[in-house]
Amino acid sequence: METATLVTFIVYLVGMLIIGLVAYKLTSNLSDYVLGGRSTGPAVTALSAGASDMSSWLLLGLPGLAYATGVSSIWMSVGLLIGAYVNWRIVAPRLRSYTEVADDAITIPDFLQSRFRDKSSLLRVVSALIILVFFTFYVSSGLVAGAILFQESFGLDYMQALLIGAIVIVSYTFLGGYLAVSWTDFVQGLLMFLALVVVPIVTIVELGGWSEVTSQVGAVDPGYFDPFYNMTTIGIISLAAWGLGYFGQPHIIVRFMGIKSVKQIPAARRIGMSWMAISMAGAVLVGFIGIAYFAGDPLIAGDMDNSEKVFILLSDVLFNPIVSGILLAAILSAIMSTIDSQLLVSSSALAEDLYPVVRPNASQKELVWIGRIGVLVIAIVAILLAMGAQNGETSVLDLVAYAWAGFGAAFGPAILLSLYWRGTNQWGILAGLVVGSLVVFTWVDVASAIWAPAAKLYEIVPGFILSLLAIIIVSKLTGRPGEDIQNDFDRAVAYDPDAKTE
Repeated sequence: METATLVTFIVYLVGMLIIGLVAYKLTSNLSDYVLGGRSTGPAVTALSAGASDMSSWLLLGLPGLAYATGVSSIWMSVGLLIGAYVNWRIVAPRLRSYTEVADDAITIPDFLQSRFRDKSSLLRVVSALIILVFFTFYVSSGLVAGAILFQESFGLDYMQALLIGAIVIVSYTFLGGYLAVSWTDFVQGLLMFLALVVVPIVTIVELGGWSEVTSQVGAVDPGYFDPFYNMTTIGIISLAAWGLGYFGQPHIIVRFMGIKSVKQIPAARRIGMSWMAISMAGAVLVGFIGIAYFAGDPLIAGDMDNSEKVFILLSDVLFNPIVSGILLAAILSAIMSTIDSQLLVSSSALAEDLYPVVRPNASQKELVWIGRIGVLVIAIVAILLAMGAQNGETSVLDLVAYAWAGFGAAFGPAILLSLYWRGTNQWGILAGLVVGSLVVFTWVDVASAIWAPAAKLYEIVPGFILSLLAIIIVSKLTGRPGEDIQNDFDRAVAYDPDAKTE
């Protein structure tokens, strides 16, 4: 790897640490650390939500899927775009308002406990444990992806690469909390956007224009132009069903809670959806164009057994070392922007939702430091898990898919019904959390034993449906919530948190 590329990488990493130091100066209490004092504007909210959402799969997994399957990869993009838009439309404004009504809740477990006035703390503890379990493995997969990037780009030993990436990400999350994560994600989102616009354009020009691209792709396999090529009904449903996951991703919907004002959500939605649509189109194009580019080079094509390398290889062969360094930093951005958000939500679950059950009178300063210690502990566990995951047998997309399904099935129905159905009670929500998680954990084994084709259905589909049914059925069987909870629901529907500042 060229020295110029390495220098570009180092400058980027130092910049992220500086942002963490600045945010540290602005963090004085747990609300600041966990939610930035509800102070972020629409642009930062939109891009930080998008960057933390997309993770490394946007530059590795999705281009790899498009490289392997052609146009049929669009089903996932369509599902995600619809899911993200609906999430911004129906979850963002109501969640922002309701979390203030519900005792100014600053985490998802905190919101669920306050929403249902759960004195047993069962909702808080169970939801916090689900977050910790899924995110620890999710963070580990991201650290593995970052280590592989460092390893392949700079020839580092796997352990060296793993520790370098972990130290940088943990450092700025440890220091600055929500503000550091949001600001770094904003920068990383811009970098990811730039990379996914530049790489396909330059590659098309290099190949001689779009007509030449389509001609070469058609020569490899005309089926790459067919959206139904090698697709089954279950396959299309599984890809499109990724959109269901948005309603339950704690690291994404927490951004809705942190925006300064409900009135800024429409602007944030427009920015976020534009960023997402263009970025995903660029990612699919990178993979599709890669079919044409690497078809003419047997040596490089032979190195594409792992299709998720397509963005890395295009960046390496088409650009000078400085630009290549920036583009590789974009991949690291995608990895870092998700890991930092996951670490923060996990530490929030520990500091805000589990620790106070043991020590209810802890000071704000103590809670902030518990959150920071939580970042370190979770990162250490994730690093230990990552140490045993060097063989690359599981793709980035597979790793993300499992955690995405877990959160989508466990929290998605719970969040939607908490916000929009007054008949929901705490026992229904508890049942939904447990059922959604268990279905995702067991679906492949159970479905394989009953009807093998069903095992190919993405776990989020049965998980989401059964979790939704569990909430409705158990809530109806255990009685309507109390009048005080229903009054809170009415207040949240009519509540305008902006009125007090006008």
